[in-house]
Amino acid sequence: MQLLLESLFNGVAIGSVLLMAALGLAIVFGLMGVINLAHGELIMLGAYTTYVVQLIFKLPALQPVYNAYVLVALPLAFIVSGVVGILLERTVIRRLYGNPLETLLATWGVSLILQQFVRSVALAHAAGLILALVLGFGLPLLLPSSLLSGPRARLVRAGSWAVSTLGGVLLAGGLASQISRIARATSRNVDVTAPKWMRGGIEFMDITFPVPRLVIIVITIVAVVGVTWFLNKSVWGMRIRAVTQNRSMSDCLGIPTDTVDVLTFGIGSGLAGVAGVAVSLLGSVGPNVGGSYIVGCFMVVVLGGVGNLLGTVLASFAIGLLTDLIGAGRLLTIWPDMPAPLAGAVNFFATTSMAQVMVFALIVVFLQFRPAGLFPQKGRMVEA
Repeated sequence: MQLLLESLFNGVAIGSVLLMAALGLAIVFGLMGVINLAHGELIMLGAYTTYVVQLIFKLPALQPVYNAYVLVALPLAFIVSGVVGILLERTVIRRLYGNPLETLLATWGVSLILQQFVRSVALAHAAGLILALVLGFGLPLLLPSSLLSGPRARLVRAGSWAVSTLGGVLLAGGLASQISRIARATSRNVDVTAPKWMRGGIEFMDITFPVPRLVIIVITIVAVVGVTWFLNKSVWGMRIRAVTQNRSMSDCLGIPTDTVDVLTFGIGSGLAGVAGVAVSLLGSVGPNVGGSYIVGCFMVVVLGGVGNLLGTVLASFAIGLLTDLIGAGRLLTIWPDMPAPLAGAVNFFATTSMAQVMVFALIVVFLQFRPAGLFPQKGRMVEA
């Protein structure tokens, strides 16, 4: 019983990280049909945002509330990755809808650009540039709608971008000087120190449950519940589902499909930033941190069924549980009388990397029988 409970927790913990990373991709790929290979780099931006927030909270004025930096990093990571995702959609992807191969190549190029960006630009200056983008998108939202319509709309938007960019540059200089006092702003692998309340573990039935993984599980549950409520209960969620089912009819009914595209991509990208916060609490953060999750994210989305959140949840936890059972060699403990040839194969795959190979092989075999995943899409548009 103890072994099964420990294996179940480890599987849920691994699946939670995978689910958090794949949740944003499930929205973008499942609802919009966009193959975004830059999704891993959006996770990376969320992880670096957590690191920068941690550095800021180490300043003498904020040290008394240092343990709360994770609570601040979560919404900031969502905003930063969301804004970068919206910028990506507005400049690159919006012209490539309906062309999956071109979208794949374009987003792959963007992923390389973002990786090289964090390698070449100091974190403080990069944070100022991202802040300028956030202000550029956010400032027009604070202006009266009367100023954003009519012949002066373009001038007002250009002015808001100019003001926000100037503010971002000034804040970048101040941010660089403040961060350089406590740590060198570098693009190499960095470590995020968990606050005191996230250290240690909780003992239950002679099993130690690490607090960071428990927190990640809670964050994942909140994110899944929030996304489910948004897509099924909110007005914009229903518009997103309507555009997904029949874009031309939604356009005829007056639904602003361009706005729906921006909102969908922004939410999916923002969730990738939240996943970056979780990833930063589990290990070091580097330019390639997102690349280790992108393949697993696509496997979760495809296995669960494109555009199905329930399938995404079940697929992520199934992959997490299989990874723990195979990678930790628990199958031999659960089944000690395993035949010798099978036991030798289990021992061969009893490492984390080889366990992932076995899990992916099992998924490929499963997709041979159910190519559409656990929960395939239904409807007249799909059947056609």
